[in-house]
Amino acid sequence: MEEMLLFGNILHDPKPPRKYRERLLTLDDLTDKELRARYRFGRNSIIRITDIVREDIEHPTQRSHSLSAEMQVLVALRFFACGGFLQVVGDTIGIDKSTVSRCVQKVSDALNAKAGQFIKWPSVQRKGDIKQGFFDNGGFPGVVGCIDGTHVRISAPSHDEPSFVNRKSYHSINTQAICDHEGRFTNGVARWPGSVHDSHIMRCSQVCAHLEESHLSVEDELILGDSGYACRSFLMTPYLRPTEPCHEKFNKELLRKLI
Repeated sequence: MEEMLLFGNILHDPKPPRKYRERLLTLDDLTDKELRARYRFGRNSIIRITDIVREDIEHPTQRSHSLSAEMQVLVALRFFACGGFLQVVGDTIGIDKSTVSRCVQKVSDALNAKAGQFIKWPSVQRKGDIKQGFFDNGGFPGVVGCIDGTHVRISAPSHDEPSFVNRKSYHSINTQAICDHEGRFTNGVARWPGSVHDSHIMRCSQVCAHLEESHLSVEDELILGDSGYACRSFLMTPYLRPTEPCHEKFNKELLRKLI
């Protein structure tokens, strides 16, 4: 009987009180240099990002010590910057890993919903400014963007896992991006497994179809790419086996723009 009572008491023991840890490293605690080292963004950029997503992520009240919009953005940016475990990010900032997970999800969804406002193919007027910028910086006429792919590391998926293993033997999504002369993204494709080649992603993209239709002469828009892409009428790539000084100079200037 005593054992049964003891067992019953164990089952009905109240949950331990919630512990609120002291939160560290707020926006005001760090210098601009320290912010860039930890979050890859300066103070003004972080404030700008927070203002963009504030309405979507801010809690209506401060009950239960809820995180401010600024803190949620810092948590997400820290995770994006280091790609570490949720627990490690939480310990660094002073919050639980489940809270880190919610912040990353909310900020990611909010940014993704607004991506179309910022990542868009340039207008006719904007193309003129971009072409002039590329010409002033590298002497390339008619260029409206640089294209490249980057591998975003992911956890091993349960479906079709081998397809996500890239050439460096880790799981990723191969993300294609195009940017202008100022480094602003104008197009992005983030849906292909890591094993897919950059050139294939380009061939299957909507921007490739657009350029194939719109490029009718040398005066029309061009993009620059590295040797991972096939040379096309609208896509300039380096000489694979340069034989003339002009070829070497072309490769040097083109690669300088892509780095």
